Amino acid sequence: MGLPRTFVGFSSTDIKSYYLMCAWKENEHIDFNFTDCQLAQEIRSEDEAYIKSKCKGRLAMAGYYCLLIGADTRSKHKYVRWEAEVAIEQRCTIIGISLDGSRRVTDQCPPILRNIGAVFVPYRPKIIAYALEHYKMHPNDDYHFTDDVYRKLGYTV
Repeated sequence: MGLPRTFVGFSSTDIKSYYLMCAWKENEHIDFNFTDCQLAQEIRSEDEAYIKSKCKGRLAMAGYYCLLIGADTRSKHKYVRWEAEVAIEQRCTIIGISLDGSRRVTDQCPPILRNIGAVFVPYRPKIIAYALEHYKMHPNDDYHFTDDVYRKLGYTV
């Protein structure tokens, strides 16, 4: 099976967390990998329709949508919310990644990702990799992995 085709959404204030995920992929000592469907470079345009058309094309390639959920993610409507809407329309598997380390959905999560069958994990490479490999969307509700899964991956519970 090939690597999961993944679009990573994030608030501009959380771009360093996205860059670190990319560094995890390159580190031979971290078992973490995915095919990154994010734009290859920043779009230098103020034209919202143009930017959205470029992002929509990349989202169409993805089977997974990972949203990095930080302190201001909930309030980002222009692109973050729109990306999530497109990912839902495209029937992507949705993974909410809590930058605060939470293993469950938090108040920082944008409402659009609530109760749609997404899984929520902390910002850690092993559990994100596990979600990319094992999670499939379930109907309704918010999901999380059991403590047993975290133990199996070597996390302290």
